[in-house]
Amino acid sequence: MMKRIIPALSLMLAAVCGGSAQEVSTDMARHDFFYAGQSKQRRMFIVKDGQVSWAYQDQLKKGEISDAVLMTDGHILVAHQYGVAEVTQDQQTVWSYAAPEGTEIHTIQPIGRTHVVFVQNGHPAKVVVMEIPACRIVREFAVPVSEKGSVHGQFRNARLTSRGTLLIANMGMGCIHEYNSNGQEIDRWGGMLPWSVQEMPKTGHLLITGRKGHIQEINRQGQTVWEMNTTAYGVTQPQKTVRLKDGGHIINNWYNEWNKEPMDTANAPVQAIEVDKDGRLVWQLKAWKNPDLGPSTTIQLTDEAVDRDRLFFGEFNAQSPGSSPATANPSAIPPLRNPI
Repeated sequence: MMKRIIPALSLMLAAVCGGSAQEVSTDMARHDFFYAGQSKQRRMFIVKDGQVSWAYQDQLKKGEISDAVLMTDGHILVAHQYGVAEVTQDQQTVWSYAAPEGTEIHTIQPIGRTHVVFVQNGHPAKVVVMEIPACRIVREFAVPVSEKGSVHGQFRNARLTSRGTLLIANMGMGCIHEYNSNGQEIDRWGGMLPWSVQEMPKTGHLLITGRKGHIQEINRQGQTVWEMNTTAYGVTQPQKTVRLKDGGHIINNWYNEWNKEPMDTANAPVQAIEVDKDGRLVWQLKAWKNPDLGPSTTIQLTDEAVDRDRLFFGEFNAQSPGSSPATANPSAIPPLRNPI
């Protein structure tokens, strides 16, 4: 049975418009988080106790940060359109890889300590498994794209699952793919405009953030079990969603710095919001000055840093029998469906 959780309109409007129903916090100390965004400046930040505790700026100033992953060892994987890299918090580059001419890379995931996987936009587009720090490609396979679409508009986000498969948000074709490490497409869900996708712990459901403010959680049969529209909260360009332990959500709101009209600094947009499990707006992030965090694409809570040792892709960093590499409950996740 399909379930939908839609906040009551009066409660939603009261929260958004500053009504008496709910006090909306603007305290940056509400969460400790890692932050990065697609902008003209390639910058990343860690915010703790309401203050910027770490900042990074790439002096090349080319490309945009579409994906960045803070890991438990303190290192950060970053995909910046024209390549991928691993950097440390003392500003050192561990390794870097430039996207081949005519291609772009907007998303990356660690596979243990010796490999990464990323999606390379292009004609053809590819999933690439690369050995690090040597930057040696050890496997690649093609993924479908629209022949009419631009390379830039193909993919922005892919995430590994608890069973060692890769979920890919195909923005250009409006669908989600699931692949195993041998390049076999084992599932596909269509009819959406996905910017990002992630697997939910325990259930194996997919949480999908869409380009026009539509966020939905679907089961593996494609049924919607929860959804919301962020435009009612003034968030018109969400890209990623954080599911909080209390059932609430943090949702980013990207601002396009390439707009012809400059930002109205007196009415600057929010960079992120938090909505509680009942649909009430409880927090807004608006840090465009002292500090200026810039546009928002990635917000990752620091206490949810990724343990690279627990991520695997098929035989790459394969887990020993009986180990539990991820937080999802395998018994609660349906078996893989037949190949496409």
